Amino acid sequence: MPQEILDQIGEAIDTVLSDPTVQLAFRLVVIYVGLIWLATAYWAYKDLRMRTANPILPYLAAAAIILFTPFLFVFAALLYKLVRPGETVAEANERALAEEAMLVEIEKQQHCGACRHPIERDWIICPYCRTKLRRVCPTCGHLVEMEWSLCAHCGKDFERPEPVREGVRAPLPRPAPAPAIPTAAPAFGSLASTPTEPLRDLRPQPAPRVQAVPRSRGSAESAHPIAPASEPLPGELPPTPRAARGS
Repeated sequence: MPQEILDQIGEAIDTVLSDPTVQLAFRLVVIYVGLIWLATAYWAYKDLRMRTANPILPYLAAAAIILFTPFLFVFAALLYKLVRPGETVAEANERALAEEAMLVEIEKQQHCGACRHPIERDWIICPYCRTKLRRVCPTCGHLVEMEWSLCAHCGKDFERPEPVREGVRAPLPRPAPAPAIPTAAPAFGSLASTPTEPLRDLRPQPAPRVQAVPRSRGSAESAHPIAPASEPLPGELPPTPRAARGS
């Protein structure tokens, strides 16, 4: 009884396998699996070429997948995905360029040598730690680095001492003028009580004239010049008239 059942199952399988449609489908599956196998090996070759600069490793990866046969190449593909590099050569180059650009930007941003804070190019002293960063050229007025021995703008040599000119003396400082001593003004009451002198006439006086005196009969007298009476100055008493001689 069991033998008859097994024989019937075998006959059914033979009937199915002998069917041309089933045989065609089986051949198509085998061809599909083979193509997948070869495509996986080619994909490993192409992928590893983009991820490494070594020309031999891509061939070794494709050969390893082919050696795993069409039945085990799936495990070979999974193993390759685990051990392959994480980034391609192009991605590694882009990352390196980005890092270099970042380093260039960091180098462009100047930092203080003492406190490492960012500083500007036209700063003379660090505002954080008060470290002297640059100096001003006394000749042209440009900013000069502290380690420079001469000015790059005008050629001023900072290590050469300044020549001393002979025969030229510095002007002596002039003494400050003495402050004026203020005089006390007289009070109004004392000014009023002080007697004032009368004003004198400073005009030139005329020369005295000679006047002839008439002679008397019995006496011979010489003529004497008689000065004219001058006008009295203001504040003086007029002179008293004298009697003429011979009257």
